[in-house]
Amino acid sequence: MAARTSPFSGFEFMIAWRYLRARRAEGGVSVMTWISLIGIMLAVFALIATMAVRAGFRAEFVSTILGANAHVTLYSAGQIDADGRLMRGFADTGEIDAALAAVPGVVEAAPVVRGQVMVSDGEENSGAEVYGMREADFAAIPAMHEGGDDLGQIADFGKGVALGSGIARELGVTVGDRVRLISPNGVRNPLTGTSPRVNAYEVVYVFNTGSPDIDRTRAYLPLAEAQAFFNAEGRVDEFQVMVEHPEEIDSYGPALMAAGGPEAMLWSWKDSSGAFLRALTVEDNMMFILMSILVLIASMNIISGLVMLVKNKGRDIGILRTMGLTEGSVLRVFFLCGAFTGVAGTLLGVALGCLFSIYFTPIFDFINWLAGGGVWDPTVRPIYHLSAKLQAGDVLSAVVLSLVLSFVVTLLPARRAARMNPVEALRYE
Repeated sequence: MAARTSPFSGFEFMIAWRYLRARRAEGGVSVMTWISLIGIMLAVFALIATMAVRAGFRAEFVSTILGANAHVTLYSAGQIDADGRLMRGFADTGEIDAALAAVPGVVEAAPVVRGQVMVSDGEENSGAEVYGMREADFAAIPAMHEGGDDLGQIADFGKGVALGSGIARELGVTVGDRVRLISPNGVRNPLTGTSPRVNAYEVVYVFNTGSPDIDRTRAYLPLAEAQAFFNAEGRVDEFQVMVEHPEEIDSYGPALMAAGGPEAMLWSWKDSSGAFLRALTVEDNMMFILMSILVLIASMNIISGLVMLVKNKGRDIGILRTMGLTEGSVLRVFFLCGAFTGVAGTLLGVALGCLFSIYFTPIFDFINWLAGGGVWDPTVRPIYHLSAKLQAGDVLSAVVLSLVLSFVVTLLPARRAARMNPVEALRYE
């Protein structure tokens, strides 16, 4: 009876390693091994790189939303005044402001007046949505930061108007220039009705939030000036609230509603962009499935190499079996041959994918320069820049997927080798 050995003994590793190093004259096994290894490496690299770019796009998109917009907006359903007119907004701003600031987890609560205007400079005109805010609230917006792409001083906000970089570029104005804001709902006169209001303001700040849609449509005025401009003295249209954990915005809902009063209603950043985020999640899952198929196809090369190896090593298998190797030992030898290829290809793919993700920005800039620019057009996308975000979960998923597929596809040819009859293998030797 053949002596039993412990699984994956040293001699099994030695035999498997010798077979992997076989010369081309001994059956071309080395060539097939390299083809399998490179295929798995490229497949794992593609999977990690794709998931990193997808994660970077999602993070950049969410950062753009949270950087310039409120995490949640508190607005009023409206009240009927003594004249029977529907009045929207809040009158007791101080009380509501204090109540919102007292809610656990609220970082900032800013009363806001909003209105649509036309911004004009000579013969150039551009539509804009004006946000009236206090200077401290404007400075607290994460996307507002002096230096870099932003022009002007935030401390000068109370002296004029802050324009998005898209509006400023369209009008051809910069800090220090004067623009006119034109509102159709201006001065009310009992004889002539409502006439447009036109005011001139100095541009004191030009901001770049990272979102082309916001930079082309948004402007900011001091709160008191916006209340006078839009005939909203003593009232605000809404409160914009920032919280500590925007991803958990739904948990803040009941407390914010209670602070806002019976007519208060909420609109969170997930409500405005939830459909897009869900679409990104579906695309991420589908992309992972498609790239997993690529890893599977690359793993199938291991079968080709092992089938050829088993065929070329039939005589060796017969000799090993007659020397006392069990079917289990033979199976493990050829399993190790495939496993070596899968592990080496996976590790190289992980290294290549991580390096690509870490140095994605210079690589992308080089490709953009090589293509003459315009590879990423912000006019058709909600963000200016494309980035990659390497996540441990994505790397771990790619490693597990590649190793599992490599090990599974190795079992079939390894089992065939183990079940080979030594008598048949040596019949014609």
